[in-house]
Amino acid sequence: MTEIVFLVEESPEGGYTARALGRSIFTEADTLALLRANVREAVQCHFEDGHAPRLIRLHIVRDEVLAT
Repeated sequence: MTEIVFLVEESPEGGYTARALGRSIFTEADTLALLRANVREAVQCHFEDGHAPRLIRLHIVRDEVLAT
């Protein structure tokens, strides 16, 4: 595996959540900077040494509502 993709969303309670696509990896944090660090740590914990993907892609989804 060369890369893993995480779907990042803003949490209704505040902060952010990240869920790996195709893997059972989930983490959360109050800021995007902390979330990036948590994602790296979660990937390292999930895979055995030497088997972790080389790239971690964060797909950040932001939902905005505009009233007219």
